[in-house]
Amino acid sequence: MLPSEFLDVILAKHEQTRDFPATSDIKKLFTKIILTLFPEQTRKHFSQKEELVAVWESIENGLESMLHSMKKELPSDPHSLTQAYMERIPKVYDTLLTDVEAMVNGDPAANTDFEVIRTYPGFYAMAFYRLAHELCALGVPLIPRILTEYAHSKTGIDIHPGAQIGKYFFMDHGTGIVIGETCIIGERVKIYQGVTLGALSVDKSMASTKRHPTIEDDVVIYSGATILGGDTTVGKNSVIGGNVWLTRSVAPNTKIYHQENTKVILD
Repeated sequence: MLPSEFLDVILAKHEQTRDFPATSDIKKLFTKIILTLFPEQTRKHFSQKEELVAVWESIENGLESMLHSMKKELPSDPHSLTQAYMERIPKVYDTLLTDVEAMVNGDPAANTDFEVIRTYPGFYAMAFYRLAHELCALGVPLIPRILTEYAHSKTGIDIHPGAQIGKYFFMDHGTGIVIGETCIIGERVKIYQGVTLGALSVDKSMASTKRHPTIEDDVVIYSGATILGGDTTVGKNSVIGGNVWLTRSVAPNTKIYHQENTKVILD
């Protein structure tokens, strides 16, 4: 039999967390949002607007109920947060369509929007990220991380919901990409597999500071590149080659790449 003191500790944890929504319920609700926005991923389709209205009402009610269960942790009342979030969904949808366009136009292997939405891990990860980011922006705790970590487990793509990512974003292949919490990424950026946009080693007291790099518009970052630090900015129209290690800023229109695995060349 386990010690009584140990059981008391575990019982207290159960008491502290009993009202927080189950991870499985969170995944289910936001997967429902994605499948409703993008029926390409499911066989369930709607033919009447009334059907869609009913589905969105159920999503809204589910989200408010979920937020109500953790209301002590929220910055404002669950109803107001739910309404604010639902109003942001059309913007999320429009932005995701630009990501799809970037994938179709940027990948010679992509033939149609349907193919990208149905099969590309980059799209799947971005769908969860963009939904999670809006929750994060509203100050909802923990749920955004659960959503992006769920996508991470499915795709191998690790995007913190606090990161700011512009339109027309394309992750080619995607596996092993890491994008940190305070990273800022502009529009029309293309990133290949294995790229890390991370932080230099920092003290925990710096958690509220900008720790991750800024990637400006129209940058391409090839596989295996590591770009670190909150003061590091990659300027517009730059190209970062594969396996480059970068901890300083790069001017716009710069190419950086390895030659013979020994040095970095700037063009």
